[in-house]
Amino acid sequence: MCSSIWYKDLELKKPIVFKNKGIRPYNVDKGIVFSGWRHANCLYQMVAITGLRNCEAGESVQGFLTDKNRFVDRVEGAKIALASNQITELHFSSDELFSEDLY
Repeated sequence: MCSSIWYKDLELKKPIVFKNKGIRPYNVDKGIVFSGWRHANCLYQMVAITGLRNCEAGESVQGFLTDKNRFVDRVEGAKIALASNQITELHFSSDELFSEDLY
């Protein structure tokens, strides 16, 4: 559905807001997921909101948010996009999906 970056070490200031509302991707148990058109948009949001540089934000995983509100990494994203015929081939890696493969 869209590019996402899961920043596992960023803390939510009010985690109760996301409890039982289906807002946070259902397979994410900590941290913050930023989503956008491309991964650069996600990175921009994190920097603008936290004031941190990417290297200061802790562990992160680049991937995608599915239409079922599930975060997947680039490898699983590639499998889903290929299996569903969303794309017919990967252009930038042999096993990872890049947002440029989708647009």
